[in-house]
Amino acid sequence: MRAQVYGLDGEPLGWTDLPPVFETPLNRRLINRAFWIQFTHMLQRKGRDPEAGERTSAISWNTGHGVARMARVKGERNPRAGQAAGVAGVVKGRLPHPPKVEKVIYKRMNRKERILALMSAISATTSKETVASRGHRISKVPDFPLVVDDKLQQLSKASELRAFLEKMGLNEDIERTTNRKRRAGKSSWRGRGRRNGKGPLIVVAADQGVGRAAGSFPGVDVLEVDDLNVLELAPGGNPGRLTVWTRSSLDALSTKFAGVLVNAA
Repeated sequence: MRAQVYGLDGEPLGWTDLPPVFETPLNRRLINRAFWIQFTHMLQRKGRDPEAGERTSAISWNTGHGVARMARVKGERNPRAGQAAGVAGVVKGRLPHPPKVEKVIYKRMNRKERILALMSAISATTSKETVASRGHRISKVPDFPLVVDDKLQQLSKASELRAFLEKMGLNEDIERTTNRKRRAGKSSWRGRGRRNGKGPLIVVAADQGVGRAAGSFPGVDVLEVDDLNVLELAPGGNPGRLTVWTRSSLDALSTKFAGVLVNAA
């Protein structure tokens, strides 16, 4: 496979050969499985105090009072007196099945499956239909996969990167990430009412300043080849993220999967 190489001004510079990893068949089911397994590696264990909801003087009144026999708070002439406590399903009571720190939430995956899922997610970036199915706005993107000159790695100013994104037709997708409906419910109460979407991913061989410049653009991420993972290539377990590759990143990608491709075949 070959791909057109574009300059920072959006003009084609020539052609380059793509690594064999881009020919890996798309396996959506494997990518989705790998995503959620790796997603558990970011979760933190949590639990509850074993005595939570049970630190009370509540005791049952037994029979003969015309009320249920559940434990009730002792005392009188105070709001809590006579209220049920120490059991689940009552005001300020305990949880029936609280989360425990002993629960195993860290899931594992076979190494060959994980590598194959990563390879499949990389190859998905070459398909225009797959990228469009994720919701990316790609009407002005010139080619897939999108390969650019190595000068992109050296951009250190947001203004320079903004000009490049506009030349390559990626600014529409960045606008999509911010124009999202506000989330309802408790997330809004707790300061998480708005979430930015995932925009273009820039893959470089060496970050020489573009990572800092990309911090000014919501949804834009910069990764080196050694840090590639399914979480970034297939957000939500859906492959086909809009990805920009530098020419040197393709060489690093070929080296990274040189020995793996022989075993996979």
